[in-house]
Amino acid sequence: MNLWLWAAAGLLTCVIPCGIASFRGSAIERLLGLEMMGIVTTMFLLVMSEAMGNPNFYDLALTMSLLAFGAGIVFTRFLERWL
Repeated sequence: MNLWLWAAAGLLTCVIPCGIASFRGSAIERLLGLEMMGIVTTMFLLVMSEAMGNPNFYDLALTMSLLAFGAGIVFTRFLERWL
């Protein structure tokens, strides 16, 4: 196991508090949990692509970052209806 896989495991454990914040708390806390989970998942994909030695997977991380941004905007759009 190399250092990149240890870093990926550490990033994967950071998803747990983000998931808890996404399922519990107020609407603003759920939005923050969603945005933070998108950032952590993007970093996880970047670290895993470096750990596997396949730079072709960087596109997957880039796509994930764009989709996470879009999901945050959609969530905010629906959130402004309820607040």
